[in-house]
Amino acid sequence: MLQSKSFVRKTKGGKVLKVVREHYLRDDIYCGASFCKACDSSTARLSSTAATILIVDTNVVLNQIDLLENPAIDDVVVLSVVLEEVKNKNLGVYNRVRALCSNSMRKFFVFSNEYHKDTYVKAMAGESPNDRNDRGNGGSAIRVAAQWYQNHLGQGTHVLLITNDKENKRKATEEGIFAETVESYVKSLGLPGLLDLLVHPSSEDVGMEDVEDLRPLKRKVIYTEHKPMSEITSGLHRGIYHQGKLRVNRYNPFEAYVGSESIGDEIIVYGRANMNRAFDGDIVAVELLPQDQRHEKSLSIADEEDEEEEDVHLAPSSADAAPRVTNLVQGSAGDINPLSSRPSGRVVGIIKRNWHSYCGSLEPMPMPAGNGGVAHALFVSKDRRIPKIRIQTRQLGNLLDKRIIVAVDSWDCLSRYPSGHYVRTIGEIGDRDTESEVVLIENDIDARPFSSQVLACLPPLPWSVSSPDLANPIRQDLRHLCVFSVDPPDIADVTNFVHPGTPLDDEAAQRGTSVYLVERRIDMLPKPLTEDICSLRADVERLAFSVIWEMTPEAEIISTRYTKSVIKSCAALSYVEAQARMDDSRLMDQVTTDLRNMNALAKMMRLRRIARGALTLASAEVKFQIDTETHDPLDIGMYQIREANQMVEELMLAANVSVAEKILKHFPLCSLLRRHPSPTKEILEPLLRTAAAVGIDLDVTSSKALADSLDRAVGDDPYFNKLIRILVTRCMTQAVYFCSGDLSPPEFFHYGLAAALYTHFTSPIRRYADVIVHRLLAASLGIYKLPDIFQDRAQLTSISDNLNYRHRNAQMASRASVELHTVIYFRKRPTDTEARIVKIRSNGFIVFVPKYGIEGPVYLMARGEKGGGEWLVDEQQQKVKKIDGSISYGVLQTVRIHMEVVEPQPNRPKLQLTLDQGHVA
Repeated sequence: MLQSKSFVRKTKGGKVLKVVREHYLRDDIYCGASFCKACDSSTARLSSTAATILIVDTNVVLNQIDLLENPAIDDVVVLSVVLEEVKNKNLGVYNRVRALCSNSMRKFFVFSNEYHKDTYVKAMAGESPNDRNDRGNGGSAIRVAAQWYQNHLGQGTHVLLITNDKENKRKATEEGIFAETVESYVKSLGLPGLLDLLVHPSSEDVGMEDVEDLRPLKRKVIYTEHKPMSEITSGLHRGIYHQGKLRVNRYNPFEAYVGSESIGDEIIVYGRANMNRAFDGDIVAVELLPQDQRHEKSLSIADEEDEEEEDVHLAPSSADAAPRVTNLVQGSAGDINPLSSRPSGRVVGIIKRNWHSYCGSLEPMPMPAGNGGVAHALFVSKDRRIPKIRIQTRQLGNLLDKRIIVAVDSWDCLSRYPSGHYVRTIGEIGDRDTESEVVLIENDIDARPFSSQVLACLPPLPWSVSSPDLANPIRQDLRHLCVFSVDPPDIADVTNFVHPGTPLDDEAAQRGTSVYLVERRIDMLPKPLTEDICSLRADVERLAFSVIWEMTPEAEIISTRYTKSVIKSCAALSYVEAQARMDDSRLMDQVTTDLRNMNALAKMMRLRRIARGALTLASAEVKFQIDTETHDPLDIGMYQIREANQMVEELMLAANVSVAEKILKHFPLCSLLRRHPSPTKEILEPLLRTAAAVGIDLDVTSSKALADSLDRAVGDDPYFNKLIRILVTRCMTQAVYFCSGDLSPPEFFHYGLAAALYTHFTSPIRRYADVIVHRLLAASLGIYKLPDIFQDRAQLTSISDNLNYRHRNAQMASRASVELHTVIYFRKRPTDTEARIVKIRSNGFIVFVPKYGIEGPVYLMARGEKGGGEWLVDEQQQKVKKIDGSISYGVLQTVRIHMEVVEPQPNRPKLQLTLDQGHVA
């Protein structure tokens, strides 16, 4: 059946066009119930014994997704009209619903009610599809589908419409459709724990008599009401408000920054009142404060106990009191002047929320009287930047000693804390596996086993190079060459096994990268590929994708060739093994000789790269020795970089540059490249001040100038230069993937490498970016046709964005894993050691511990200390000193500290660093 609809619309040019839309209706769309005799059971997803089938409306899906994901909720029909509305309103929830509907272990079925002749609801005259769907919250179409299901399946099956929309529920009842609220249905299941998952409806939905109201009868206004979007849009247009992403200071949760393009600077937002219920990562509208209400960027370190103090004194005033800090600047004549204020502001509205689920634990509290009652509790996130969240629970006794996940539901101006709901329990607080899972959840790392659909894409094991592989004209036989690998594995031909559009490819694209934790690795691809088929093992034939250079003895590249190949490695070496071979003068075999020759070439390549302006930076990478049985850390120290590491790095960099040039030449608009933007003036400002305070003049006009000035930054202390390079590394912007068609060539530049072009090609086993680049390179060589996705610029940009998101999250997870295992290691090992001051604050300083690669705050005065405990900060000289001049500390100064694990707040263990004032270097 064909439904036609015509309407007219006016173009931007003023022309009037007649638009005709055709809508095809069918009568062979199946209901999804396996017991239905009228439909094809091969498409069935609902239980064969289902006594009740649920039909959920749009708001139930949007607001109750945590409940729907619980295994206790099944036999759910998701209408296509609902799915489309959810997609338009919240893509994250849409993806979660789609995952439920495609999960073979769950009984969720998508019914295409929009294309069934008996359930299609025609739009009214002049009504858009969205208007039609909004008619009773999509109610008309949803009720028609519910009525059809009841008639279609007969009286033996109970079809129940779940809605919190009171008007939709009233109409459903009048039309003879069974309908219940979410809470009423969940209560009927007799599973009290499910009630904790509920997001309680707002007052405009089901009447509040259906909700256990948690609010006190009388509440005062704590925060300022957010401006409506119409007023925000107007204010942004007139320059009254400024838009940007709010970032909360990890050392001080009461201080945030909003990067504003409209004023070209960061706006400081100080105090919870001025943050006005904004979360870290929210896109906000900010109003600048008058000059007399502005704050300096805080020069103090917030302690955990400060959070309680701040919460107690919340007020709806923009003049939120900041900690008393004295700032000094020494003028040329030795006079002392106050620092000029930087822009300060307050949040007036939320443009886009960044709420998600958070990991943490409940604040300890006594059990309420009676059993099974509702308890009101405060959830404390492990992330200090997140405020406490108020939840209600019927299982308090089971949750007090657990790490749990909580989602935020709302935060009105009458409430000191946001309201949320319990999602699930992770495990016992302090258990290593539990805390490791918290790291993964907080950083959105998918550590689930690969699905059967993904594993079905793999070739059967044992796998080996076949005769057709050897006979393939696209593949060059390099088995006669002395080929060897130095960890990490070299360039395997992963795309020979990962084909575009397959479940394996989709999974790799979503994961984006492998994630390296202290005690384990979470692979982007299944282990048969990473540890066998694509692993370059000694004396085993493997498929590879090779970049072959012809070089002069001076390491100048004369020619470059790219080919699919077959190799047979004669050695698979670790960095330690490769270095030992090069250092052992007794060894003169071919592998060792080739290693030395390659190292000599790599050194020349490295020197030329540095001469062009590439930065040689340093990082505080930590290495643990882990017990193979208990997985507990046995030792901790700085990761040692050897010549073998630098050799492999240099050759990989050169291969990546060569491939970037090749793919961009053939595909100028759809190549995946990697750029590194120059650091901004604002980011470099603290570094320059620190360098000047210790007598170093850093020239940051270009990467070449910075590299040269770093080479000159030497002193009597052999560690001094490395420390300066670590500080410079902290100031670098994040390198990012991008589609070449999205930017102009000057923006392709990689600042750190001083390279006009760069990409990632050398690690397709662990990075999906390299998989894409392999496909581009193969297409540029005429080996394969470029997949259709490369014609879709928007899709390529979306892929780049996801790769950047996954790469950053993998880095954050790795750092969090290091922090976790650092606490585990030092829990029973209080230690005294040396540290270097890297940041000065009014109540202490941030130190870096070279021996262990640890950074953390050291407080100069005890909490509540008065009088003689007052300190002065000299920003220009980068010193903090007592007001009587008796003691002072300066940046990069060596101090002795004591490290010990403490728990200042329940369930929040931390490594505490305290100053040994009797041993100041």
